[in-house]
Amino acid sequence: MKIHLKELFDIVGEVKEFDYEITPEQVGEYSSYDFTAPIAVSGRAENRAGVVTLDFGVKFGLSQVCDRCLKEFEREYAYEFSHILVRQLHSGRDDYDEYVVCEDNVLELDELVISDMLLSLPTKILCKEDCKGLCFKCGKDLNEGDCDCPKD
Repeated sequence: MKIHLKELFDIVGEVKEFDYEITPEQVGEYSSYDFTAPIAVSGRAENRAGVVTLDFGVKFGLSQVCDRCLKEFEREYAYEFSHILVRQLHSGRDDYDEYVVCEDNVLELDELVISDMLLSLPTKILCKEDCKGLCFKCGKDLNEGDCDCPKD
């Protein structure tokens, strides 16, 4: 989804709200995650005192495999993000990663949403925080009880 921001940059107090979905196929171009439904995106861009801010939230579900016990499970995620939008950056600045540059007054929102979302996902996927995993000797799921392997 492209958002045209010329009026937003030019008019103090201007607001643009959005509420839409990104399909799992669109995200599939960037990752191998298995989304269970479209990603719900809602938020607003606002010019407050000449500073244009973008605030949005995402909600989505993933079908995943636990890194410890290898069981499949589904989990819902919800994240909130905030960015400062600018038309351009002045050379010599070292804080360029704090801003989103909107060349030609256009923001490609899908790319930003997908990037933020994927970078926020946990690197270690667990079905539950205290997952015990599998026995290294016999392979039994230790969440279902102890195995009969000798304890060394």
